Amino acid sequence: MKFKMIGSGIAALALLATSFSAQAADIPRPVYKGVRSVIAYYNWTGFYAGINAGYGWGTSDWSLGPLATAVSNSPKGFIVGGTLGYNYQTGSFVWGLEGDLAWSDVNGSVNCGLGLTCETANRWFGTARGRVGYAFDRFMPYLTGGAAFGDVRANVNPGPLFSASDTRVGWTVGAGLEYAFLGNWTAKIEYLYVDLGSFDTSFTAPIRNEVSFKENIVRVGLNYKFSGPIFTQW
Repeated sequence: MKFKMIGSGIAALALLATSFSAQAADIPRPVYKGVRSVIAYYNWTGFYAGINAGYGWGTSDWSLGPLATAVSNSPKGFIVGGTLGYNYQTGSFVWGLEGDLAWSDVNGSVNCGLGLTCETANRWFGTARGRVGYAFDRFMPYLTGGAAFGDVRANVNPGPLFSASDTRVGWTVGAGLEYAFLGNWTAKIEYLYVDLGSFDTSFTAPIRNEVSFKENIVRVGLNYKFSGPIFTQW
Protein backbone atom coordinates (compact mmCIF):
# COMPACT_ATOMS: atom_id res chain seq x y z
CA MET A 1 0.00 0.00 0.00
CA LYS A 2 2.84 2.31 0.84
CA PHE A 3 4.53 1.53 -2.47
CA LYS A 4 1.33 2.48 -4.32
CA MET A 5 1.16 5.82 -2.51
CA ILE A 6 4.84 6.57 -3.23
CA GLY A 7 4.33 5.67 -6.91
CA SER A 8 1.27 7.88 -7.16
CA GLY A 9 3.22 10.80 -5.61
CA ILE A 10 6.12 10.40 -8.04
CA ALA A 11 3.69 10.32 -10.99
CA ALA A 12 1.96 13.48 -9.74
CA LEU A 13 5.30 15.31 -9.35
CA ALA A 14 6.36 14.27 -12.85
CA LEU A 15 3.09 15.51 -14.32
CA LEU A 16 3.41 18.80 -12.45
CA ALA A 17 7.02 19.30 -13.61
CA THR A 18 6.01 18.64 -17.22
CA SER A 19 3.23 21.23 -16.94
CA PHE A 20 5.61 23.90 -15.57
CA SER A 21 8.18 23.17 -18.30
CA ALA A 22 5.55 23.64 -21.02
CA GLN A 23 4.42 26.94 -19.51
CA ALA A 24 8.02 28.18 -19.19
CA ALA A 25 8.66 27.40 -22.85
CA ASP A 26 5.77 29.71 -23.78
CA ILE A 27 7.20 32.72 -21.86
CA PRO A 28 8.87 35.21 -24.28
CA ARG A 29 12.52 35.85 -23.50
CA PRO A 30 14.45 39.07 -24.25
CA VAL A 31 17.01 38.78 -27.06
CA TYR A 32 20.26 40.64 -26.45
CA LYS A 33 21.32 42.51 -29.58
CA GLY A 34 24.15 44.54 -28.16
CA VAL A 35 24.54 48.33 -27.86
CA ARG A 36 23.22 50.22 -30.90
CA SER A 37 26.00 52.35 -32.38
CA VAL A 38 25.33 55.98 -33.31
CA ILE A 39 27.31 57.28 -36.31
CA ALA A 40 28.41 60.92 -36.10
CA TYR A 41 28.87 62.88 -39.34
CA TYR A 42 30.75 66.11 -39.89
CA ASN A 43 28.49 69.17 -39.58
CA TRP A 44 29.08 71.85 -42.26
CA THR A 45 26.66 74.44 -40.81
CA GLY A 46 28.22 77.72 -39.70
CA PHE A 47 30.06 80.92 -40.61
CA TYR A 48 33.62 80.60 -41.89
CA ALA A 49 36.56 82.71 -43.07
CA GLY A 50 39.73 81.82 -44.89
CA ILE A 51 42.41 82.53 -47.46
CA ASN A 52 42.83 81.42 -51.06
CA ALA A 53 45.51 81.46 -53.74
CA GLY A 54 45.68 80.27 -57.31
CA TYR A 55 46.37 80.94 -60.97
CA GLY A 56 44.28 82.63 -63.64
CA TRP A 57 44.45 82.61 -67.43
CA GLY A 58 42.09 83.86 -70.11
CA THR A 59 41.52 85.99 -73.20
CA SER A 60 41.08 89.70 -73.90
CA ASP A 61 39.74 90.81 -77.29
CA TRP A 62 40.53 94.29 -78.58
CA SER A 63 38.46 96.04 -81.25
CA LEU A 64 40.56 99.10 -82.06
CA GLY A 65 38.63 100.93 -84.78
CA PRO A 66 40.91 102.72 -87.22
CA LEU A 67 44.01 102.32 -85.00
CA ALA A 68 44.65 98.71 -86.05
CA THR A 69 42.92 95.44 -86.81
CA ALA A 70 41.21 93.52 -83.99
CA VAL A 71 43.64 91.53 -81.81
CA SER A 72 43.52 89.25 -78.78
CA ASN A 73 45.96 88.69 -75.96
CA SER A 74 46.08 86.01 -73.26
CA PRO A 75 46.34 87.46 -69.74
CA LYS A 76 47.65 85.12 -67.04
CA GLY A 77 49.11 85.31 -63.55
CA PHE A 78 48.68 84.60 -59.85
CA ILE A 79 45.93 85.65 -57.43
CA VAL A 80 45.73 85.62 -53.62
CA GLY A 81 42.92 86.81 -51.34
CA GLY A 82 40.46 86.22 -48.52
CA THR A 83 37.08 84.48 -48.19
CA LEU A 84 33.93 84.88 -46.03
CA GLY A 85 30.91 82.59 -46.11
CA TYR A 86 28.10 80.70 -44.43
CA ASN A 87 26.87 77.11 -44.87
CA TYR A 88 23.58 75.53 -43.81
CA GLN A 89 23.25 71.73 -43.92
CA THR A 90 19.97 69.85 -44.42
CA GLY A 91 20.58 66.10 -44.51
CA SER A 92 23.40 65.53 -46.96
CA PHE A 93 22.84 68.81 -48.85
CA VAL A 94 24.85 71.90 -47.92
CA TRP A 95 23.59 75.34 -49.01
CA GLY A 96 25.86 78.35 -48.79
CA LEU A 97 26.72 81.94 -49.62
CA GLU A 98 30.34 82.94 -50.21
CA GLY A 99 32.22 86.12 -51.03
CA ASP A 100 35.89 86.71 -51.73
CA LEU A 101 38.26 89.52 -52.67
CA ALA A 102 41.73 89.01 -54.13
CA TRP A 103 44.80 90.82 -55.34
CA SER A 104 45.51 89.83 -58.94
CA ASP A 105 48.64 89.88 -61.10
CA VAL A 106 46.86 88.64 -64.25
CA ASN A 107 48.06 90.46 -67.38
CA GLY A 108 49.01 89.90 -71.02
CA SER A 109 50.04 91.83 -74.13
CA VAL A 110 50.09 91.46 -77.90
CA ASN A 111 51.49 93.35 -80.87
CA CYS A 112 48.58 95.38 -82.26
CA GLY A 113 50.25 97.00 -85.28
CA LEU A 114 52.01 100.28 -86.02
CA GLY A 115 54.78 99.25 -83.60
CA LEU A 116 52.36 99.31 -80.65
CA THR A 117 51.64 96.77 -77.91
CA CYS A 118 48.13 96.26 -76.47
CA GLU A 119 48.16 95.18 -72.82
CA THR A 120 45.26 94.00 -70.62
CA ALA A 121 45.68 93.73 -66.83
CA ASN A 122 43.50 92.75 -63.89
CA ARG A 123 44.75 94.13 -60.53
CA TRP A 124 41.96 93.04 -58.17
CA PHE A 125 39.12 90.60 -58.39
CA GLY A 126 36.13 89.44 -56.30
CA THR A 127 32.99 87.30 -56.37
CA ALA A 128 29.64 86.98 -54.53
CA ARG A 129 28.27 83.48 -55.10
CA GLY A 130 25.84 80.85 -54.00
CA ARG A 131 27.00 77.28 -53.36
CA VAL A 132 25.24 73.94 -53.20
CA GLY A 133 27.16 70.85 -52.11
CA TYR A 134 26.53 67.23 -51.22
CA ALA A 135 28.31 66.05 -48.07
CA PHE A 136 29.95 62.63 -47.88
CA ASP A 137 30.75 63.12 -44.20
CA ARG A 138 34.00 65.17 -44.36
CA PHE A 139 34.12 65.39 -48.19
CA MET A 140 31.88 67.87 -50.00
CA PRO A 141 31.84 68.35 -53.79
CA TYR A 142 29.90 71.49 -54.77
CA LEU A 143 28.69 73.73 -57.60
CA THR A 144 28.86 77.51 -57.37
CA GLY A 145 27.81 80.58 -59.33
CA GLY A 146 26.99 84.26 -59.03
CA ALA A 147 28.40 87.74 -59.63
CA ALA A 148 32.01 88.62 -60.38
CA PHE A 149 33.65 92.03 -60.34
CA GLY A 150 37.12 93.43 -60.87
CA ASP A 151 39.37 96.12 -62.26
CA VAL A 152 40.24 95.78 -65.96
CA ARG A 153 42.99 97.99 -67.39
CA ALA A 154 43.82 98.53 -71.06
CA ASN A 155 47.12 100.14 -72.08
CA VAL A 156 48.60 100.89 -75.50
CA ASN A 157 52.39 100.98 -75.18
CA PRO A 158 54.98 102.45 -75.37
CA GLY A 159 54.14 105.12 -72.89
CA PRO A 160 51.48 104.10 -72.22
CA LEU A 161 50.38 106.02 -75.28
CA PHE A 162 46.76 105.37 -74.30
CA SER A 163 45.42 104.03 -71.01
CA ALA A 164 41.93 103.27 -69.69
CA SER A 165 40.45 101.27 -66.84
CA ASP A 166 36.99 100.26 -65.67
CA THR A 167 35.52 98.42 -62.69
CA ARG A 168 33.59 95.65 -64.38
CA VAL A 169 30.67 93.56 -63.04
CA GLY A 170 30.02 90.20 -64.70
CA TRP A 171 29.27 86.61 -63.79
CA THR A 172 31.02 83.42 -62.75
CA VAL A 173 30.27 79.69 -62.49
CA GLY A 174 32.38 76.84 -61.21
CA ALA A 175 32.81 73.74 -59.09
CA GLY A 176 35.00 72.53 -56.28
CA LEU A 177 35.78 69.95 -53.61
CA GLU A 178 36.12 70.77 -49.90
CA TYR A 179 37.47 68.50 -47.14
CA ALA A 180 37.19 68.93 -43.36
CA PHE A 181 40.56 67.65 -42.22
CA LEU A 182 40.89 68.83 -38.60
CA GLY A 183 38.14 70.03 -36.24
CA ASN A 184 36.73 73.23 -37.74
CA TRP A 185 39.45 73.51 -40.41
CA THR A 186 38.62 72.75 -44.04
CA ALA A 187 40.63 72.84 -47.28
CA LYS A 188 39.30 73.19 -50.83
CA ILE A 189 40.27 73.19 -54.49
CA GLU A 190 38.08 75.18 -56.87
CA TYR A 191 37.65 76.09 -60.54
CA LEU A 192 35.86 79.27 -61.69
CA TYR A 193 35.05 80.63 -65.15
CA VAL A 194 34.72 84.43 -65.09
CA ASP A 195 33.28 86.80 -67.72
CA LEU A 196 33.66 90.53 -66.98
CA GLY A 197 32.25 91.62 -70.32
CA SER A 198 33.78 94.50 -72.29
CA PHE A 199 34.09 98.28 -72.07
CA ASP A 200 34.85 101.21 -74.37
CA THR A 201 38.35 102.61 -73.89
CA SER A 202 37.54 105.83 -75.85
CA PHE A 203 41.02 105.72 -77.36
CA THR A 204 39.67 106.88 -80.74
CA ALA A 205 36.43 108.65 -79.76
CA PRO A 206 33.78 108.88 -81.10
CA ILE A 207 34.60 105.45 -82.61
CA ARG A 208 34.14 102.67 -80.02
CA ASN A 209 37.20 100.67 -78.95
CA GLU A 210 35.97 97.58 -77.08
CA VAL A 211 38.22 95.57 -74.72
CA SER A 212 36.85 92.38 -73.17
CA PHE A 213 38.10 90.17 -70.33
CA LYS A 214 37.35 86.49 -69.69
CA GLU A 215 39.29 84.30 -67.25
CA ASN A 216 39.69 80.75 -65.94
CA ILE A 217 40.78 80.40 -62.31
CA VAL A 218 42.07 77.38 -60.41
CA ARG A 219 42.76 77.98 -56.73
CA VAL A 220 43.12 76.32 -53.35
CA GLY A 221 41.76 77.61 -50.05
CA LEU A 222 41.96 77.12 -46.30
CA ASN A 223 38.89 77.95 -44.15
CA TYR A 224 38.02 78.00 -40.45
CA LYS A 225 34.39 77.41 -39.36
CA PHE A 226 33.40 79.59 -36.37
CA SER A 227 29.98 78.24 -35.33
CA GLY A 228 27.91 75.09 -35.01
CA PRO A 229 28.88 71.71 -33.50
CA ILE A 230 31.61 69.80 -35.28
CA PHE A 231 29.46 66.65 -35.60
CA THR A 232 25.80 65.86 -36.22
CA GLN A 233 23.76 62.62 -36.35
CA TRP A 234 21.48 63.74 -39.25
